[in-house]
Amino acid sequence: MTTVYGIKNCDTIKKTLKWLDKEEIEYTFHDYKKAGIDSKSLKRWCRDISWEELINRRGTTWRKLPESDREGLNQSKAIQLMIDNPSLIKRPVIEHDQQVVVGFNESVVSDLLTKA
Repeated sequence: MTTVYGIKNCDTIKKTLKWLDKEEIEYTFHDYKKAGIDSKSLKRWCRDISWEELINRRGTTWRKLPESDREGLNQSKAIQLMIDNPSLIKRPVIEHDQQVVVGFNESVVSDLLTKA
């Protein structure tokens, strides 16, 4: 089972979904702008990749956060910020067979999806 997490109007998400469709790879899309994201998923992702890698520090959502929210981050605080502000999560997050990758790199995603 492959699940792609992101925001429907994100250009990188559009590129990812287009590639998956072209490759005829079945997936489920989870729009966390509409459906939200839970701490269980975020904690699971943090086991495979660091919470630092999950946070998009280049986006406007990060820049608009109060300085007090951006300072002294740890995993617990970062998870709560991502729950409250799903746009903070880098896109896409692709989960396949209990493995997770962040971002769209065609060869990395292809390797993930073709592992036996």
